[in-house]
Amino acid sequence: MEIKVGIQHVAREVHIESDMSATDVEQALAAARSDHGVLTLTDEKGRKVLIPADAIGYLELGAEHARRVGFGAF
Repeated sequence: MEIKVGIQHVAREVHIESDMSATDVEQALAAARSDHGVLTLTDEKGRKVLIPADAIGYLELGAEHARRVGFGAF
């Protein structure tokens, strides 16, 4: 799933390709916002991205399973 995070006072979005479901991301965001903590997202390669919950302007969730393009799509 593609996740885009807009951060307040930052011109560029944070783009993450993750295996997390939309429900998991929503729950992680709600938990981080409730205690003014840190949103932790894990990308497809296992790297963690930490974003202060108070600085998040918006979070955009893409399709759960994007259609792959190319010869490896079979």
